[in-house]
Amino acid sequence: MSYILAIDQGTTSSRAILFDDKMARVGTRQQEFTQHFPQAGWVEHDPEEIWETTLSVCREVMTAQGVGPEQIAGIGITNQRETTVVWDRSTGKPIHNAIVWQDRRTAQTCERLRQAGCEDDITAQTGLLLDPYFSGTKVKWILDTVPGARDRAMAGELLFGTIDCFLIWRLTEGQRHVTDATNAARTLLFDIHTGQWSAEICDLLDVPMAMLPEVQDCAADFGLTTLLGGAIPILGVAGDQQAATIGQACFAPGMMKSTYGTGCFALLNTGSEPVTSKNRMLTTVAYQLGGQRTYALEGSIFIAGAAVQWLRDGLGIIETAAQSGELAQHADPAQSVVLVPAFTGLGAPYWKPDCRGAIFGMTRNTGPAELCKATLESIAYQTRDLWQAMQSDWGADADMILRVDGGMSASDWAMQGLADLLGAPVDRPVMQETTALGAAWLAGMQAGVYPDQDGFSQTWALDQRFSPEMPSEDRDAAYARWQRAVQAAMSF
Repeated sequence: MSYILAIDQGTTSSRAILFDDKMARVGTRQQEFTQHFPQAGWVEHDPEEIWETTLSVCREVMTAQGVGPEQIAGIGITNQRETTVVWDRSTGKPIHNAIVWQDRRTAQTCERLRQAGCEDDITAQTGLLLDPYFSGTKVKWILDTVPGARDRAMAGELLFGTIDCFLIWRLTEGQRHVTDATNAARTLLFDIHTGQWSAEICDLLDVPMAMLPEVQDCAADFGLTTLLGGAIPILGVAGDQQAATIGQACFAPGMMKSTYGTGCFALLNTGSEPVTSKNRMLTTVAYQLGGQRTYALEGSIFIAGAAVQWLRDGLGIIETAAQSGELAQHADPAQSVVLVPAFTGLGAPYWKPDCRGAIFGMTRNTGPAELCKATLESIAYQTRDLWQAMQSDWGADADMILRVDGGMSASDWAMQGLADLLGAPVDRPVMQETTALGAAWLAGMQAGVYPDQDGFSQTWALDQRFSPEMPSEDRDAAYARWQRAVQAAMSF
């Protein structure tokens, strides 16, 4: 039997998942790693800890399942996107902690570039907005801040990469400096129309192009690793949200998926032509196969599951994430508490990096149940923000069906609430490991173990469809409260 090893390197943990030749998950290992918060709004990871946990879980899952390297047909990698690493070309050692996608330290840099009139040109090339979220200004910050870094970069001594690129460099022991088109498209440095790095934007951000990796298809030869007991090819790479889009088999234009993890990310497949958003959605690469790019509209919500973690770790009103849904069901229906979870700014469609969280409508009787309900509803409201913006940009009718995945999608209560506030059906698949599955399918398809797109699409199976039950007038009134709360938070 042939296996595929999927590496899912996320924001809070590194995971390794073994899939068999029928695309069934047969083993998983996971390790969390440290989150560093040097200042308010700053988020960092230790790249060495990311590497160590990744290598460890790969070895553990192979040992636990009794699978040797000769049985693994390929490795697929999916990763937290935009997180930025700069390392020494000769030693492989990072020169600074990884700056995480959530980090807001470059907000002033983005604002200066915006004031200088640079955003329209950057958006035209990259499909992205000027925001600290993306990698480009993070690289600039590292080169500007670490003593001697800029001179070393100009001399060709330093390399830049997103997490996938860093892991491939380490796995191939410095033989390959490569990434895929989906990760490249999130750097603010990549022209999504030409499929090339933008010399103009690199010059604007003072990022030497010699630092940048080679860009490949999502299914391609990314090199060999011999660090897992024998030679195994790396054959598939996609950023986590694109991997989930692939894992949900959203291969046809008009298909949309939303993943609920630390943040929430919705992607709408728009086909072979990029759609320019009029509602501050992102235009990005959904996947690239056989040299052909497929595009997507994307809406990014920075805080989704992280808000539930805040209830648990920050407020201490729940012990497990699952308790949030249980408590929310017992909330006082007479209270209309609204949480705007802008803990690290607001993402799409607002893009307000300096906005901070707020709670509205509290009374003396507001307690844990009401806060849990408001937290879960905030995720549904933010999804509706994205849903409406994408419908407007895409021109789709109201019959679009959303496919969901991620930890929160396991909650029937939360998914029913999402369907109610969207006024549209929500489909949850049987296979919830869509991100890892997407990476595995890329590698397995490239290895000849798994079927092509059409064959893979036929394996997608529905677990449950949630249809809206809330009266439209109640839905509209609730959403209007959310919109007022967001405007108040932004004005503060």
